[in-house]
Amino acid sequence: MTDTTPVTVYEQLGGEQGVRRLVDRFYDEMDARADVKPLRDQHPDDLADSRDKLFWFLSGWLGGPPLYVQRKGHPRLRARHLPFVVDGSMRDQWMLCMRVALADVGAGLPAEPREKLDAALFQLADHMINR
Repeated sequence: MTDTTPVTVYEQLGGEQGVRRLVDRFYDEMDARADVKPLRDQHPDDLADSRDKLFWFLSGWLGGPPLYVQRKGHPRLRARHLPFVVDGSMRDQWMLCMRVALADVGAGLPAEPREKLDAALFQLADHMINR
């Protein structure tokens, strides 16, 4: 008998350690690139809290433990981002950094789940547009 339990993207990325690496790679990229300065400027100088919040959110969103909900309640992502300018350019800057991080950390993912994850992340980022 074989186990038919689907493997989550959280597990495919390497669980807690893999998702933490994805988040750290994302913020390292955002911090280093001049072409995403408008995005970086909307974040605090110290990114530790931002890193934690994205890690908590992605953990649950990718099928792992619902860390964000346990700590902060429902994410209400769009409402939490209303104080920030999120337009198509910001979405694209966010996706650029996330795609670099995903190409690095998610390099071991098969093409199909990686493409589905990219599409889901784009849909999520697109939903944040408020200007």
